[in-house]
Amino acid sequence: MSDHRTVTGTHLFATPPCWRTRCPLRRAPRPPSLRRVAGHLDDEDGAARAEGLAGLLHVLDLTPSGVDASGQDLFTGENQRSPHGRVFGGQVLGQSVVAATRTVEPARRVHSMHGYFLRPGDPGTPITFAVERLRDGGSFSARRVHAIQHGQPILSMIASFQEDQDGVDHAAPAPQVPAPEDLPSIADLVGRLDHPFARYWARERPVDVRHVGGPIYLPTAPGQPGESGDGSQAVWLRVAGPLGDDQALHRAVLAWASDVTVLEPVLRRHGAAWATPGIRVASLDHALWWHRPVRADEWMLFVQETPSASGARGLGLARVYDRAGTLVATVAQEGMTRLPPR
Repeated sequence: MSDHRTVTGTHLFATPPCWRTRCPLRRAPRPPSLRRVAGHLDDEDGAARAEGLAGLLHVLDLTPSGVDASGQDLFTGENQRSPHGRVFGGQVLGQSVVAATRTVEPARRVHSMHGYFLRPGDPGTPITFAVERLRDGGSFSARRVHAIQHGQPILSMIASFQEDQDGVDHAAPAPQVPAPEDLPSIADLVGRLDHPFARYWARERPVDVRHVGGPIYLPTAPGQPGESGDGSQAVWLRVAGPLGDDQALHRAVLAWASDVTVLEPVLRRHGAAWATPGIRVASLDHALWWHRPVRADEWMLFVQETPSASGARGLGLARVYDRAGTLVATVAQEGMTRLPPR
């Protein structure tokens, strides 16, 4: 990690009809107001998360910036507030998916992306997204996106898009875990701590996150989950308000969310927590496959594991299920993971 129902009229990914030719890209309407999003939530913590969701929708609403000399489509994006001093990697992933989607025929949906984090993002500087149209075939389209700050790429990503097609179908089943309503939220666990990181994670993040077996934001006590074992975990997650029915938006938000907990199994395997003094974790690369339609404003179950860690790098894997147990996505990320000596 580098650092609820329907709202109508939200089309963040409207694509102009002249997608196969060079034409001015229309700016999509602004996201719904904070008042409309927060109206679905009654408590103080929910209202704070709704404000975070409004901020997320705002940064995903990229500004078209024309075409550069090499023919790449350009977009500009702002950054979410972060207490970490660097841009959250999931934000750049989601924005890159938005930028690529804006240049593809609407009937084609993103089904995979593979990206490398090259430099930390500066939260005080807007990000330029340069999209190269690699190919538009009979059923698939491919796009390369460079996210650029200060004249240098901070992320390089390739995404593939496909029209809906019939074919073979199978999926790994979802495990049996407690329902999210039966689990405490992060706000319940750490939201009242007088610490900026606790307040940010519990109240300002635009998502409701609920760990099966307990989170690892604070160092674990002996015998608690994360102290030993294989590091696997299950996490329920959904955004804090409605997103409408635009599948392109839900897939971009899933890209954002896929970077929230994917490396936690590495820490859990070695008894570490995000608050462990001296810990250093940074995303190196990220892959995401969207298998089936997804709704990021409904509960998603992230079933996560770590098959390997070596050379100060840890690998996190996740299968993402919807509430009905349908496998909707798979995530893989390798991250630099440096833990203090015991």
